[in-house]
Amino acid sequence: MHVLVVEDEVRLAETVRRGLTDGGFVVEVVHNGEDAVWIATETAFDVIVLDIMLPKLNGYKVLEELRRRGVWTPVLMLTAKDGEYDQSDAFDLGADDYLTKPFSFIVLVARLRALIRRGGPERPVVLTAGDLSLDPARRRVERAGQEIPLTPREYGLLEFLMHHRGDVATKTAILDGVWDPAFDGDPNIVEVYIRYLRNKIDVPFDRHAIETVRGMGYRLAHDGG
Repeated sequence: MHVLVVEDEVRLAETVRRGLTDGGFVVEVVHNGEDAVWIATETAFDVIVLDIMLPKLNGYKVLEELRRRGVWTPVLMLTAKDGEYDQSDAFDLGADDYLTKPFSFIVLVARLRALIRRGGPERPVVLTAGDLSLDPARRRVERAGQEIPLTPREYGLLEFLMHHRGDVATKTAILDGVWDPAFDGDPNIVEVYIRYLRNKIDVPFDRHAIETVRGMGYRLAHDGG
């Protein structure tokens, strides 16, 4: 069982390496995000233990880049950051598990073995609506073959609408699905981001993919407008 440990705290990385080696794992260690992307792309691992707070590239960026490159090795995020939004961001980017510091080494080993048994995740299906496409694996959005850069929130909103294309999505449903069920801010934030999204995926292409259904919500046209 081949494990990549990405951890910038040298002492902790060595402790994890020794413990996993004693547990029968073959372990390689790197201490920054750039090295992590390179070795994980060039070498086949059964599982990756990835810290979030890393030099050069943080763990979120490493994970995003690996998934963009089609590296589907299971990833366990190991970090001192334990907020709900931190965990949500990690899972949204393609993490498979999450363990906070300080951690039980027994639990770490058990979770790694479980991830290895489960194997890598399947590559997500590219979502399309006419000439508008969203590739979850690469987190890439294109219209008529042209890449459209989106912020994480814009991307999440478009992904939600594309999963429900042809159906009316209420403002409440969008808040629950894209923001958080516990969101207690101004619900008009949805209108703001709908406008941002239209200005990127519709206006420059003279399209009308996102429709406003008065008194109900929003709908993404099946044919992409």
